[in-house]
Amino acid sequence: MTDRPTRRNFITGGLAAGTALAASAAAARAGGDPAITEIQDWNRYPGDGVDVRPYGAPSQYEAHVVRRSVPWLTADPISSVNFTPLHELDGIITPNGLCFERHHAGIAEIDPAMHRLMIHGLVDTPLVFTMADLMRFPRENRIYFLECAANSGMEWRGAQLNGCQYTHGMVHCVMYTGVRLRHLLEEAGIRGSAAWVMPEGADASAMSRSIPLEKALDDCLVAFRMNGEALRPEQGYPLRLVVPGWEGNMWVKWLRRIEVGDKPWHLREETSKYTDLLASGKARRFTWTMDVKSVITSPSPQAPVTHGKGRMVVTGLAWSGAGTIKRVDVTVDGGRNWTTARIDGPSLPMALHRFYHEFDWDGSDLFLQSRAIDEAGVVQPTKDALRAARGENSIYHNNGIQTWHVAKDGVVENVEIS
Repeated sequence: MTDRPTRRNFITGGLAAGTALAASAAAARAGGDPAITEIQDWNRYPGDGVDVRPYGAPSQYEAHVVRRSVPWLTADPISSVNFTPLHELDGIITPNGLCFERHHAGIAEIDPAMHRLMIHGLVDTPLVFTMADLMRFPRENRIYFLECAANSGMEWRGAQLNGCQYTHGMVHCVMYTGVRLRHLLEEAGIRGSAAWVMPEGADASAMSRSIPLEKALDDCLVAFRMNGEALRPEQGYPLRLVVPGWEGNMWVKWLRRIEVGDKPWHLREETSKYTDLLASGKARRFTWTMDVKSVITSPSPQAPVTHGKGRMVVTGLAWSGAGTIKRVDVTVDGGRNWTTARIDGPSLPMALHRFYHEFDWDGSDLFLQSRAIDEAGVVQPTKDALRAARGENSIYHNNGIQTWHVAKDGVVENVEIS
């Protein structure tokens, strides 16, 4: 069933696909395809002028491509999540309007003229920055993925949600523009006993986390742009902290305060929440780095196979909080045979990687899986291996291998082969 994508079979496959497409085109002509024989309105009448859509909008035919929530996940949508439609996207950049949302007290609507960022604690000079102040610091552009620690959390005990939007859609990847946190901390002057920082959000939950000073000085950004435009309100407008490769709850939105201290604060979000309960009853804490992971985004339950047997493109995403992805393997028979997928596009540390696997489908049942390996050599585990190490009571940091079953009619379901 596996088909290594050599130049020879790729060309052969391409010719076969071209022949099939040519036959389809000939059939369309023979049948009087109205897409060919009839002049459509868009080909007959002038369209809208340049000022009708001043901020732009997707085509009306893409109206189904939206973030979606699972209503029963939480009691109230202001402390809930909606999911990125991964199955509808390609490449590695997520459009701003499709980046998943996770709120602890809803969206804070902040007037940037009234917003301030304070730095205090173990510093020589406590400082308060306006937005205009921050714009005068040297700025940088970096592409990073952001993943919620609870992404795939519902799948710990087996296949639950039928769609990669719901099983893996708490991840996105954008270009952030901002100021190195290091510059701001150095402006305030860090005292010798300092070892931790605590960012706090201006939302009603005052979302806060403890972050080691070493990480804060290494690669953290105070961001005000994503993909070139201002942060969206649901993504922390006007400021959010960027903590590359680490779990999303640490990327504090609506950032208003950073306290510098000599020890962690042991906040609610790092004691009763965002910890990993083990089979022994003990809990892992401060599990910041997001593990190596991948998922096939198409075909998947919301992206079934509609073209019948023949040439098929399997595509998906891989990422690792430890750096870049070195390789992604794909299987179509539930792990009996693996083929190295083709990674296409930039391979950037702590960013999403796009992979493809093309092969000829004979119309039989498929059990699709992907397995990522990062530059540190860490291999994405099976779900059984993950449970053996962590037990069955966890929610966070589920990076187990996902399986999709493709039936003969092209319908795709979430199943588990561990």
